[in-house]
Amino acid sequence: TDLPLGDKTHQTCTRGLCIFLHWLFKWNKDFQILPHDRNVATPRDYYFALAHAVRDHLVGRWIRTQQHYYEKDPKRIYYLSLEFYMGRTLQNTMVNLGLQNACDEAIYQLGLDLEELEEIEEDAGLGNGGLGRLAACFLDSMATLGLAAYGYGIRYEFGIFNQKIVDGWQVEEADDWLRYGNPWEKARPEYMLPVHFYGRVDHTPEGVKWIDTQVVLAMPYDTPVPGYKNNTVNTMRLWSAKAPNDFNLQEFNVGDYIEAVLDRNLAENISRVLYPNDNFFEGKELRLKQEYFVVAATLQDIIRRFKSSKFGCRDPVRTCFETFPDKVAIQLNDTHPALAIPELMRILVDVEKVDWDKAWEITKRTCAYTNHTVLPEALERWPVSMFEKLLPRHLDIIYALNQRHLDHVAALYPGDIDRLRRMSVIEEGDCKRINMAHLCVIGSHAVNGVARIHSDIVKNSVFKDFRDLEPEKFQNKTNGITPRRWLLLCNPGLADVIAEKIGEGFITDLSQLKKLLNFVNNETFIRDVAKVKQENKLKFSAYLEEQYKVKINPSSMFDVQVKRIHEYKRQLLNCLHAITLYNRIRSDPSKSFVPRTIMIGGKAAPGYHMAKMIIKLITSIGEVVNSDPYVGDRLKVIFLENYRVSLAEKAIPAADLSQQISTAGTEASGTGNMKFMLNGALTIGTMDGANVEMAEEAGEENLFIFGMRVEDVEALDRRGYNAQEYYDRLPELRQAIDQISSGFFSPRDPGCFRDIVNMLMYHDRFKVFADYEAYIKCQGQVDQLFVDPREWTKKVIRNIACSGKFSSDRTITEYAREIWGVEPSATQMPPPNLPRE
Repeated sequence: TDLPLGDKTHQTCTRGLCIFLHWLFKWNKDFQILPHDRNVATPRDYYFALAHAVRDHLVGRWIRTQQHYYEKDPKRIYYLSLEFYMGRTLQNTMVNLGLQNACDEAIYQLGLDLEELEEIEEDAGLGNGGLGRLAACFLDSMATLGLAAYGYGIRYEFGIFNQKIVDGWQVEEADDWLRYGNPWEKARPEYMLPVHFYGRVDHTPEGVKWIDTQVVLAMPYDTPVPGYKNNTVNTMRLWSAKAPNDFNLQEFNVGDYIEAVLDRNLAENISRVLYPNDNFFEGKELRLKQEYFVVAATLQDIIRRFKSSKFGCRDPVRTCFETFPDKVAIQLNDTHPALAIPELMRILVDVEKVDWDKAWEITKRTCAYTNHTVLPEALERWPVSMFEKLLPRHLDIIYALNQRHLDHVAALYPGDIDRLRRMSVIEEGDCKRINMAHLCVIGSHAVNGVARIHSDIVKNSVFKDFRDLEPEKFQNKTNGITPRRWLLLCNPGLADVIAEKIGEGFITDLSQLKKLLNFVNNETFIRDVAKVKQENKLKFSAYLEEQYKVKINPSSMFDVQVKRIHEYKRQLLNCLHAITLYNRIRSDPSKSFVPRTIMIGGKAAPGYHMAKMIIKLITSIGEVVNSDPYVGDRLKVIFLENYRVSLAEKAIPAADLSQQISTAGTEASGTGNMKFMLNGALTIGTMDGANVEMAEEAGEENLFIFGMRVEDVEALDRRGYNAQEYYDRLPELRQAIDQISSGFFSPRDPGCFRDIVNMLMYHDRFKVFADYEAYIKCQGQVDQLFVDPREWTKKVIRNIACSGKFSSDRTITEYAREIWGVEPSATQMPPPNLPRE
């Protein structure tokens, strides 16, 4: 645990770390530095030395945890995800192991700065946004709750691209995050597994065989996942693609040996790069290969572990899979790992010779599916022709599953042909496609959305026919965030102020924040909370000045919208507000205005033209506004370049206002909204995603809620949305659009934004203009409250106090009890220095 500085044990620990670090620094210096630099250890050497010292504290706990699972044989949870957006590991590990004070002190005694060393670590950016970051929070909570859980994914050599802004445009740069090595992973070549592609299906008297396949090897890399101060360390296992040594050599006996070795890259490309799309389906063969690769390797691993657990039969030819769903839960994070369903069927039926109906029952009882989006363009629909070539046996299995499924529906709804068409896993048409969401629904015992409003849409609209068939299958599990990273680590000042008032129990039971309601009117507490926010703003201001060379006013309102750039998230609505504010200041410069620094950050998918135009518009507005002497420091518009986990950890604690302004019914949940709420920002938002539940928890009067509800959006769709009406009726909106259109913000290229204006006027699916008036009015209320710091801070305290529901510990507890059938445990594992019980 973290010990007070005067404590003897603390001093021993610090001294020990000092000696150990000193030795590691020397080792690094002797072996990693070029000869002419022999006596100069670089900051990176120090970072690696510290990382190895901290890792040492993990290893004993990690081994003991895995040994404990092997002996006790609990039901194991497998979280399958194509994305794990982990960010940095060093500080998180120190926090969860209670080592931060000791490390800080040891590093200080060596004349170094811990924060500087932490900045050297690369983010593990193996995700696009919400879905991948949720997986990371879930791993933290599963370890903290003592669940025998494993995260399974792909070890992408290149994660989400680094974003550079050049002349106001996004430019992508490869994220070579492994360039200097990764001290947190351990390669496990002894568990390497074969994965098969292509080939053909052979029906023999002994059963079906998938033959003449191409083999790629899956090499596992394990990363420890520590729980918070409970000595539990779980595993995230990521697969890397390796060509087998005989790859292509048989075809090259003609003598082109060199060519054959170079062709190994083709196999190894599978784990080369993360597809950078968020909420968009790109039907590329390489992506389908990635999806099958992770599923095939993981299922072999799961079955090996099931067969060899202490209380299972160790006989490798064991065929009793009766108890499989009692020992294994597989959670599919969206449809990306949906192939787990036909793959498990293939193994059970073809390899383990389990009867089809029994195999299907086992598969359904094992798998559960989380839906993450209702946007049609994000739903995975793979061409049958691609499956035919790449995974012929799986195509057969999907056809057979679909036939039985449709027979069942037809028996219940005789003559309802349209229902059969709507519910089929196979979509007929010019290009036959496999609807992966339908496959997940029929192959799982539980289907959940990620916020109440989203789960209702899933049940009543997207999967309505399936809900009619099996209503008990559909659940809600509102997303959450880990309070370790998103409060303790990123906002230690606020965590201290809270702990002073209510103790430290909130760190593992966030609902205890409710106790802060007793201090809403406590002047000292109000002052302390406001002081922490101001310190965070000063620190972030200094960072921005250093990074972007912009001088910002730290007493201005920090108005922040950070998330992937997407039309449905409506960064354009934010832009229109910025322009409106600018025009108001220009038209009456002597009037008093509440100073604002508007910060917008996020990456656009490289192929998403409109999202890239939106970034260009934001940067162009910034150029005009920030250099206008009439405006001064009353308004600044800043684009936060290369938004990522480590930048979120700096921006979120400094924010005053959090923008969550998607069109009602489009954002499944959002988790950034929860991070801002926990860190003392107030929310301006629509009734969408988890905003609805945030308003319910804190009281709608403590958020700035505006705009259309889902019913209003549906009603507007029925009437027909006509942007021109709003343009004609609202002079400030018309002025802003005319400025964008005329080249006011792009004088060197007046037609630059014609695509944006054209979209907003004639085919805006997300109805930006329909919410403009309510949004501008609501922003006026934000201004009014901000000039009364005491009342503002009281609202902040109410928000923090009511954010307890949004801990991923609560979310995972619900998954555990209601989907996986396991019980979280608060008992600590004994530390490695104590004998095992």
